Formats: sequence, C-alpha cells, structure tokens
Amino acid sequence: MKKVERILVGVDDSADALLAFDYAIERAVAEDAELIITSVLESDELSVFQAMDKDFIHGERSELEEHILEYRDKALAKGVKNVRTIIAEGDAGESIVKKVIPKANPDLLIIGSESKKGIKGRFGSQAAYMARNAPISVLVVR
Repeated sequence: MKKVERILVGVDDSADALLAFDYAIERAVAEDAELIITSVLESDELSVFQAMDKDFIHGERSELEEHILEYRDKALAKGVKNVRTIIAEGDAGESIVKKVIPKANPDLLIIGSESKKGIKGRFGSQAAYMARNAPISVLVVR
C-alpha cells in the first residue's frame, strides 16, 4: 500500500466536513503526513452586485482566510506537524479537482458528504463530483 504523504481535506463548517476534518487530523498524525486544508469561496452564492463589488469579495475572502487559520491551529494543536492552507474560488467541487489538487499534489482527498450551503449540498453533488473526477483517492465521510 502506498504511503500517504499529503492529505487534502475540504472544510466548510458543515457537520460532515467537521467529521472529515477530525478524521484527516487523525490520519495525518498516524501517518506523519502533511495536512493541506482547503476551503472554497463559492461564487455561485453571490448576487451579481456582490460578485462585481471587489470590496465585498475581498472582505469575504479575508474572513475565509482568517477562519481557515483556525482550522490550521486546531490541527497543529492536535499534533499534525506540517499544515498548510489553500483558499480557492468558484464551484467547490470543480475548484478542488481542477485547481487545488494540481497545486497541492496530495495523495488523498478527504471530504464530507454534504456541504453547508446551497440546495446542491443537500444532495451531496459536490462530494459526488469530487469522487468521480479527482485524479487521486477520495474518502467521503458522513
């Protein structure tokens, strides 16, 4: 079995994503792997006016950057030795598969089965998209 050196975990504050995050921490500690935490600023949830307002987008991104650092700090406190964060923008599933994975080069993607926001999240379409299209192994936590 291939050693897992880099674990990518997607977070969005949903209950399933929090479970996925906790599992990713445990796995990273057990395998002495780097933990890469990602979150996506989803543009489909913005109104046209918000999307055009650079100050609004900058504020949303700044809040997300601050929030993802809380996840990083929790992982470090739980014993993960190497943690980094990546913020992406756009559709969550597509952004993680097409932008984050090529940038981070992880061995494993760990995600929750549902997302926090939007009707699509209720049906797990983001998790299904990532499981179908990611070029690496995907572990879906529920």
